[in-house]
Amino acid sequence: MIEIQDCTKRYRELVAVNNLSLSVGESEIFGLLGPNGAGKSTLIKMMVGLMKPDAGSIKIGGYDISADPVNAKKIMAYVPEKGYIYEKLTAWEYLTFIGGLYAIDNLTLEKNAAEYLKILGLLEWRDEVIGNFSMGMKQRLLLTSAFMRNPKVIILDEPHNGLDPKGVRLLKDILFRLKNEGTAIILSTHIIAIAEQICDRIAIINRGSVVAQGTNEDLRHYAKSSDKDLEDIFLRLTSDYEILRDRL
Repeated sequence: MIEIQDCTKRYRELVAVNNLSLSVGESEIFGLLGPNGAGKSTLIKMMVGLMKPDAGSIKIGGYDISADPVNAKKIMAYVPEKGYIYEKLTAWEYLTFIGGLYAIDNLTLEKNAAEYLKILGLLEWRDEVIGNFSMGMKQRLLLTSAFMRNPKVIILDEPHNGLDPKGVRLLKDILFRLKNEGTAIILSTHIIAIAEQICDRIAIINRGSVVAQGTNEDLRHYAKSSDKDLEDIFLRLTSDYEILRDRL
């Protein structure tokens, strides 16, 4: 469903993404891990069409995001790290607005939006002005606006921001359900434990390149056998943690 081939993005002298390739299939949750400045956000912006790669290509469901962005975006949903919501609208007005942008018929909108509002604990707030929502409630509304469309591809950038433990658990359950329905999901997160728990495969990105990718077991082959978990692997591959640890 997602094919990234030899992508490069430069900001003058800085190479933010360097000849990067990866793929994500149907019914897969694919994790992106990397330290700050690794290139994850730039990669995601290229995947969703907010930036064009300087070289390489990105296809979403067979559609090139640069050459055919409309068809690519029709089958994709994106929840950014810091999403913007029109706070003077009610929750239902906002969802209706999003539904109109993607030409969702009224019956599907009513059914799907109500279902996800209920799952995420917002149904009783559907007619409340969004400006009165907490940060966590706004994040749940953003997730609802993505999930209600039944997209074939979902790209989530730090979707756990603002969510309490219950919200995190609800999000996990929804992602597993969508995966079982055939959705391809990319999850960019700094919460290594969550990536370890729910991702089928993970790519560790550092300095714009994939330094390792595969299942948790695959990643252990990239690092020393003494690494106990994904956190150890991540730190070994992306930082000077081992050097610092040896000095303590």
